[in-house]
Amino acid sequence: MDVKLWTLVAALALVTYAPPSQAKPISLVERCYCRSTVTNLPRSYIRELRFIHTPNCPFQVIAKLKTNKEVCVNPEIRWLQQYLKNAINKRSRARFPA
Repeated sequence: MDVKLWTLVAALALVTYAPPSQAKPISLVERCYCRSTVTNLPRSYIRELRFIHTPNCPFQVIAKLKTNKEVCVNPEIRWLQQYLKNAINKRSRARFPA
């Protein structure tokens, strides 16, 4: 048989029997979760909020709705800005009581 064919068969066998890697591909690691955001979401629809900050992406806010759907919320919404401001003030007061 030809050397190129043997090399190809050996490479395919190696790839087929190699143990799977546990690491994610770099394209998935560096991808931002929120590519588009919702700007008109009433607070009453939200069950919980998650905040994600990654080095390559802007500040991301994920809201889990009462329908178990997850949407990305624009962090510039006025009620969300007020919520974050109150949470930061509450945390700083708890940490440094007067």
